[in-house]
Amino acid sequence: MQSRPQKDQERSRSPDVATRRIEAFSDAVFAIAITLLALNLQVPVLSPVTPEGLVADLAAKWPTYLSFLLSFVTLLIAWVYHHRLLEAAKHSGTGLLFINGILLLIVSSVPFPTALLGAYLTTPAASVVAAIYAGYIGILNFTYNLLWWVVVRQQRSAHRKGWRPPTSMILSYLGFPCYVVAVGIAFWSPVATLVICGMLWVVWTIMAPMLSAE
Repeated sequence: MQSRPQKDQERSRSPDVATRRIEAFSDAVFAIAITLLALNLQVPVLSPVTPEGLVADLAAKWPTYLSFLLSFVTLLIAWVYHHRLLEAAKHSGTGLLFINGILLLIVSSVPFPTALLGAYLTTPAASVVAAIYAGYIGILNFTYNLLWWVVVRQQRSAHRKGWRPPTSMILSYLGFPCYVVAVGIAFWSPVATLVICGMLWVVWTIMAPMLSAE
Protein backbone atom coordinates (compact mmCIF):
# COMPACT_ATOMS: atom_id res chain seq x y z
CA MET A 1 0.00 0.00 0.00
CA GLN A 2 1.37 3.39 -1.04
CA SER A 3 1.89 6.15 1.48
CA ARG A 4 0.11 9.48 1.05
CA PRO A 5 3.24 11.41 0.00
CA GLN A 6 3.90 8.83 -2.74
CA LYS A 7 0.35 9.15 -4.02
CA ASP A 8 0.59 12.96 -4.03
CA GLN A 9 3.88 12.78 -5.91
CA GLU A 10 2.42 10.49 -8.58
CA ARG A 11 -0.60 12.76 -8.92
CA SER A 12 1.60 15.83 -9.38
CA ARG A 13 3.41 14.07 -12.22
CA SER A 14 0.24 13.13 -14.08
CA PRO A 15 -0.20 14.66 -17.59
CA ASP A 16 -3.33 16.57 -16.55
CA VAL A 17 -1.59 18.29 -13.62
CA ALA A 18 1.51 19.03 -15.71
CA THR A 19 -0.42 20.67 -18.54
CA ARG A 20 -2.45 22.68 -16.01
CA ARG A 21 0.82 24.05 -14.60
CA ILE A 22 1.91 25.08 -18.10
CA GLU A 23 -1.45 26.72 -18.72
CA ALA A 24 -1.38 28.58 -15.40
CA PHE A 25 2.09 29.98 -16.09
CA SER A 26 1.14 30.87 -19.66
CA ASP A 27 -2.07 32.58 -18.51
CA ALA A 28 0.01 34.86 -16.28
CA VAL A 29 2.24 35.87 -19.20
CA PHE A 30 -0.77 36.55 -21.43
CA ALA A 31 -2.37 38.65 -18.69
CA ILE A 32 0.78 40.75 -18.19
CA ALA A 33 1.25 41.26 -21.95
CA ILE A 34 -2.35 42.42 -22.39
CA THR A 35 -2.02 44.76 -19.42
CA LEU A 36 1.18 46.30 -20.81
CA LEU A 37 -0.67 47.19 -24.02
CA ALA A 38 -2.66 49.76 -22.05
CA LEU A 39 0.53 51.68 -21.20
CA ASN A 40 0.46 53.06 -24.74
CA LEU A 41 -2.83 54.82 -23.95
CA GLN A 42 -1.53 58.05 -22.47
CA VAL A 43 -3.45 61.12 -21.30
CA PRO A 44 -2.74 64.17 -23.52
CA VAL A 45 -0.72 67.04 -22.04
CA LEU A 46 -2.13 70.37 -23.25
CA SER A 47 -0.93 73.93 -22.92
CA PRO A 48 -3.21 75.83 -22.88
CA VAL A 49 -6.07 73.50 -21.95
CA THR A 50 -9.10 73.93 -24.20
CA PRO A 51 -11.98 71.61 -25.12
CA GLU A 52 -11.13 71.89 -28.81
CA GLY A 53 -7.46 71.17 -28.16
CA LEU A 54 -8.28 68.09 -26.09
CA VAL A 55 -10.64 66.70 -28.72
CA ALA A 56 -8.10 67.36 -31.48
CA ASP A 57 -5.28 65.70 -29.51
CA LEU A 58 -7.39 62.65 -28.71
CA ALA A 59 -8.46 62.34 -32.35
CA ALA A 60 -4.85 62.59 -33.50
CA LYS A 61 -3.98 59.53 -31.40
CA TRP A 62 -6.31 57.20 -33.35
CA PRO A 63 -3.38 55.04 -34.57
CA THR A 64 -2.57 54.26 -30.93
CA TYR A 65 -6.16 53.21 -30.25
CA LEU A 66 -6.27 51.11 -33.42
CA SER A 67 -3.00 49.30 -32.65
CA PHE A 68 -4.17 48.71 -29.07
CA LEU A 69 -7.43 47.18 -30.28
CA LEU A 70 -5.73 44.97 -32.87
CA SER A 71 -3.12 43.72 -30.40
CA PHE A 72 -5.61 43.19 -27.57
CA VAL A 73 -7.92 41.09 -29.72
CA THR A 74 -4.96 39.22 -31.22
CA LEU A 75 -3.66 38.28 -27.77
CA LEU A 76 -7.16 37.41 -26.58
CA ILE A 77 -7.67 35.02 -29.48
CA ALA A 78 -4.13 33.69 -29.03
CA TRP A 79 -4.97 32.94 -25.39
CA VAL A 80 -8.16 31.08 -26.40
CA TYR A 81 -6.24 29.04 -28.98
CA HIS A 82 -3.52 28.33 -26.45
CA HIS A 83 -6.15 26.93 -24.10
CA ARG A 84 -7.55 24.70 -26.87
CA LEU A 85 -4.06 23.57 -27.79
CA LEU A 86 -3.14 22.48 -24.28
CA GLU A 87 -6.46 20.65 -23.98
CA ALA A 88 -5.35 18.57 -26.98
CA ALA A 89 -1.90 17.80 -25.47
CA LYS A 90 -1.52 14.30 -24.10
CA HIS A 91 1.47 15.03 -21.88
CA SER A 92 4.04 17.75 -21.21
CA GLY A 93 7.36 16.79 -22.73
CA THR A 94 10.56 18.76 -23.08
CA GLY A 95 9.69 19.86 -26.61
CA LEU A 96 6.30 21.17 -25.52
CA LEU A 97 7.83 23.07 -22.59
CA PHE A 98 10.54 24.81 -24.62
CA ILE A 99 8.39 25.67 -27.64
CA ASN A 100 5.72 27.00 -25.29
CA GLY A 101 8.45 29.12 -23.70
CA ILE A 102 9.39 30.55 -27.10
CA LEU A 103 5.71 31.33 -27.75
CA LEU A 104 5.50 33.18 -24.43
CA LEU A 105 8.64 35.15 -25.38
CA ILE A 106 6.85 36.38 -28.49
CA VAL A 107 3.65 37.07 -26.55
CA SER A 108 5.43 39.10 -23.87
CA SER A 109 7.01 41.32 -26.56
CA VAL A 110 3.82 42.15 -28.49
CA PRO A 111 3.51 45.56 -26.74
CA PHE A 112 6.65 46.75 -28.61
CA PRO A 113 5.43 46.38 -32.24
CA THR A 114 2.07 47.68 -31.01
CA ALA A 115 3.67 50.89 -29.69
CA LEU A 116 5.75 51.18 -32.87
CA LEU A 117 2.63 50.92 -35.05
CA GLY A 118 0.75 53.50 -32.99
CA ALA A 119 3.63 55.97 -33.10
CA TYR A 120 4.48 55.82 -36.82
CA LEU A 121 1.33 54.71 -38.66
CA THR A 122 0.60 58.25 -39.89
CA THR A 123 4.22 59.00 -40.86
CA PRO A 124 6.24 58.20 -44.02
CA ALA A 125 7.48 55.07 -42.17
CA ALA A 126 3.94 53.61 -42.08
CA SER A 127 4.80 50.82 -44.53
CA VAL A 128 7.77 49.73 -42.42
CA VAL A 129 5.90 49.62 -39.09
CA ALA A 130 2.92 47.87 -40.69
CA ALA A 131 5.25 45.23 -42.12
CA ILE A 132 6.99 44.82 -38.76
CA TYR A 133 3.65 44.46 -36.99
CA ALA A 134 2.25 41.88 -39.44
CA GLY A 135 5.57 40.03 -39.45
CA TYR A 136 5.67 39.88 -35.68
CA ILE A 137 2.14 38.50 -35.45
CA GLY A 138 3.15 36.05 -38.19
CA ILE A 139 6.06 34.87 -36.02
CA LEU A 140 3.59 34.40 -33.16
CA ASN A 141 1.44 32.31 -35.47
CA PHE A 142 4.48 30.29 -36.56
CA THR A 143 5.31 29.40 -32.94
CA TYR A 144 1.74 28.14 -32.56
CA ASN A 145 2.32 25.94 -35.60
CA LEU A 146 5.43 24.50 -33.96
CA LEU A 147 3.48 23.86 -30.77
CA TRP A 148 0.71 22.19 -32.76
CA TRP A 149 3.32 20.00 -34.45
CA VAL A 150 4.37 18.67 -31.03
CA VAL A 151 0.78 18.13 -29.91
CA VAL A 152 -0.19 16.44 -33.17
CA ARG A 153 2.66 13.96 -32.82
CA GLN A 154 1.31 13.07 -29.36
CA GLN A 155 -2.23 12.64 -30.68
CA ARG A 156 -1.25 10.54 -33.68
CA SER A 157 0.82 8.18 -31.53
CA ALA A 158 -2.08 7.81 -29.08
CA HIS A 159 -4.81 7.45 -31.74
CA ARG A 160 -3.40 5.74 -34.80
CA LYS A 161 -6.86 5.02 -36.22
CA GLY A 162 -9.64 7.50 -36.71
CA TRP A 163 -7.45 10.52 -35.95
CA ARG A 164 -8.27 13.81 -37.64
CA PRO A 165 -6.52 17.17 -37.29
CA PRO A 166 -8.26 19.66 -34.96
CA THR A 167 -9.99 22.61 -36.62
CA SER A 168 -7.92 25.07 -34.60
CA MET A 169 -4.70 23.49 -35.91
CA ILE A 170 -5.87 23.82 -39.52
CA LEU A 171 -6.72 27.49 -38.95
CA SER A 172 -3.34 28.08 -37.36
CA TYR A 173 -1.48 26.62 -40.33
CA LEU A 174 -3.59 28.60 -42.81
CA GLY A 175 -2.90 31.83 -40.94
CA PHE A 176 0.87 31.95 -41.45
CA PRO A 177 0.87 32.40 -45.27
CA CYS A 178 -1.74 35.14 -44.83
CA TYR A 179 0.63 37.05 -42.56
CA VAL A 180 3.47 36.58 -45.06
CA VAL A 181 1.26 38.13 -47.75
CA ALA A 182 0.34 40.95 -45.35
CA VAL A 183 4.02 41.79 -44.83
CA GLY A 184 4.58 42.13 -48.58
CA ILE A 185 1.43 44.19 -49.10
CA ALA A 186 2.52 46.63 -46.37
CA PHE A 187 4.97 48.30 -48.77
CA TRP A 188 2.11 48.92 -51.17
CA SER A 189 -0.66 49.70 -48.68
CA PRO A 190 -0.19 49.71 -44.88
CA VAL A 191 -3.96 49.98 -44.48
CA ALA A 192 -4.49 46.78 -46.48
CA THR A 193 -2.02 45.01 -44.19
CA LEU A 194 -3.96 46.01 -41.10
CA VAL A 195 -7.22 44.98 -42.78
CA ILE A 196 -5.77 41.50 -43.39
CA CYS A 197 -4.68 41.25 -39.74
CA GLY A 198 -8.13 42.38 -38.63
CA MET A 199 -9.92 39.98 -40.96
CA LEU A 200 -7.91 37.06 -39.63
CA TRP A 201 -9.03 37.58 -36.04
CA VAL A 202 -12.61 38.21 -37.21
CA VAL A 203 -12.59 34.82 -38.97
CA TRP A 204 -11.10 33.07 -35.95
CA THR A 205 -13.60 34.75 -33.64
CA ILE A 206 -16.45 33.43 -35.78
CA MET A 207 -14.84 29.99 -35.59
CA ALA A 208 -14.64 30.08 -31.78
CA PRO A 209 -18.03 28.33 -31.23
CA MET A 210 -16.93 25.53 -33.57
CA LEU A 211 -13.67 25.14 -31.63
CA SER A 212 -15.51 24.81 -28.35
CA ALA A 213 -17.53 21.96 -29.84
CA GLU A 214 -14.45 19.90 -30.75
